[in-house]
Amino acid sequence: MSEGVKAEGQPGTRRVEQARATRRRIIDQAAGLFIEHGYAATTLAQIAKGAGVAVQTLYFHFGNKATVLKEVVDVLAVGDDKPVPLLDRTWAQRVRDEPDGRRALAIWVRNARAVFGRVAPIMKIVRDAVGADPEMAAQWQTNLGQRYLAQRTVVQQLADKHALRPGLTVDRAADIVFCLVSIEVYQLFTIERGWTPAQWERWIKDTLTTAILH
Repeated sequence: MSEGVKAEGQPGTRRVEQARATRRRIIDQAAGLFIEHGYAATTLAQIAKGAGVAVQTLYFHFGNKATVLKEVVDVLAVGDDKPVPLLDRTWAQRVRDEPDGRRALAIWVRNARAVFGRVAPIMKIVRDAVGADPEMAAQWQTNLGQRYLAQRTVVQQLADKHALRPGLTVDRAADIVFCLVSIEVYQLFTIERGWTPAQWERWIKDTLTTAILH
């Protein structure tokens, strides 16, 4: 074994695993409290107590409540706490590697449904906090930017497969996808109008196929 490389089970590795487990416990506890009580009414002391850690430990890992909420959103978006960006996930690679544009779009929409199912409750908390908290307003804009970047990347992949409707630019197609495949539209259909997530998925797939693919 090379010098400086720690074998699994050695103290350094265990400390890293313990720190990761602590962060995940805090994130899980914070998610439940934010959804139940809202952002403003949830305190760091409540999160720390529920996670079984000292408040100082929470500050050490996150610094402030806004960062805790950001981490909650990030973990829910990808479904775990692995340091793998959304666009590097296996399903996102399948979208990129699928040569057929319609099948690639279907993979993307199916996984967008899974993401929205996880993040919808917490994104309502973020949106509700925007008006009263400048950090949350900035976080909302960051989330919008990240969502647009991810969706434009997929649209560019569709263009590279020569799947876009003739005359439709990547920018215009990205705008259409950004507006339709949004947490706001998802919640309008599934909460306000009572659609099932599966019904939303079929409608979005059919609508986007007509709107942007040839």
